[in-house]
Amino acid sequence: MNIAIAGGTGLIGTALTHHFTSQGHQVFILTRTPQEQKGNVNYIQWLMPGSKPEEKLPPLDALINLAGDSIGSGRWTQQKKERILNSRLSATSAAISLLEQLERKPSVFINASAIGVYGHSFTETFTEDHADDGKGNFLKDVVIYWENEAKKAELLDIRTVFPRLGLVLDQQGGALPKMLLPYRFFAGGNLGTGNQWYSWVHIDDVVRMFEFAIQKQQIHGAMNVTAPHPVKMKEMGQVISSILKRPHWLPVPSLALKIVLGEMSSLLLEGQRVLPEKALRHGYQFTYPTVNKALVQILKKQ
Repeated sequence: MNIAIAGGTGLIGTALTHHFTSQGHQVFILTRTPQEQKGNVNYIQWLMPGSKPEEKLPPLDALINLAGDSIGSGRWTQQKKERILNSRLSATSAAISLLEQLERKPSVFINASAIGVYGHSFTETFTEDHADDGKGNFLKDVVIYWENEAKKAELLDIRTVFPRLGLVLDQQGGALPKMLLPYRFFAGGNLGTGNQWYSWVHIDDVVRMFEFAIQKQQIHGAMNVTAPHPVKMKEMGQVISSILKRPHWLPVPSLALKIVLGEMSSLLLEGQRVLPEKALRHGYQFTYPTVNKALVQILKKQ
């Protein structure tokens, strides 16, 4: 297959690129700063004046858009929040424009999304069929705008999938290395009450679920990319403690996190219990269904 990836140099994009090229597929990274071709990895300039990726791409089987400013780096100042939203909207708009200009359209457009669309709850369980209650917070509003922009691909008769990503566990980046740091210094413990839900997913299952979405033509619209067994924060912390043989004892009060991180503290203090109902219904089988199995695999490699 020929697969184009926007945002292909980040955590998920790098993992997808490695997976697809190891299977012999050609990957085309859409980037502002192209490099020389490396094996099956090709770099195509886009989002720059005069760049015309539609003239340099071969017929594509899939276009994946992962581009957007990181939500987990830096305080959410007003400028940062604008970058988070506008970077996603502008990249998705550019992806739609590219699709419009391609003479032969790919069969599927996969535009990254997030479980933040469900809002926060200590008690509810969310699936793709959840009816929106209309009550928004910053992340929920971002995802709604983001998905609505991506839905324009459907007007081009292209199957469109929104993988709603949960907390991605990987040793190379994302939230996990930051979560591990206190335990390595014997200072791990609950963040806030510890009762907030973490709907997590191992990076290997993220990659395979994206591939699953490409292959399964029956899948369209939202697809939760989370493991089937979400856990509360305190349970995840206790698993980390057990594997690393470090104590889970020193709580960090909610107020302290709010003072240090501001509004971004909601990523750690609030959560939602999200189930991957659509993937399971279509026959996806998880490599890492439980957080213990996922963290043993990741931490034993370090």
